[in-house]
Amino acid sequence: MKDLLEYIVKNLVSNPDAVNIEEEIQDGNVNLYLTVDTKDMGLIIGKGGQTVHAIRKILTVRAIAENVRVNLQLNEPETQANTPEVNSEVNSNADTSEVNEKTEENSDEIKASEEETEPKSETESEEKEEK
Repeated sequence: MKDLLEYIVKNLVSNPDAVNIEEEIQDGNVNLYLTVDTKDMGLIIGKGGQTVHAIRKILTVRAIAENVRVNLQLNEPETQANTPEVNSEVNSNADTSEVNEKTEENSDEIKASEEETEPKSETESEEKEEK
C-alpha cells in the first residue's frame, strides 16, 4: 500500500525528495501518514480536495483487493518559521507604542465618523421639517 502511495505522490510533486510516508498496520487496518513539502501541499490536496480524494479512492481499490481497510492522513510539514518559540520572541521584544498610538487615533476617527452618520431621532427630524 505504501509503495503505491509513494509512486503516485512522487510523480505529482515538484520536490519528490521531501515526500515522507509512514505506514502503520494493525488489525486489518492500514494507516498511512503522508508528509510533503509545504509548496506541494496544495498540489496534493487539489482544488476542493479533488486530488487527495482521488488518491484515497485508488488506495481503497487496492485495499479491497488485499481485504484490508485503508486510511490516508496528510500531515503538515514542520517549518522553522512557524514554531511558537520564534513567534513568542518576536512578539515579546517588539516595540508596540507607535502601533498603540495609531490604533487610538484610528478609533477616535471611526467614532467621529459614526457620530456624523448616525440617524437622528424622530423628534429632531420632525423639528427640522417644521422649520
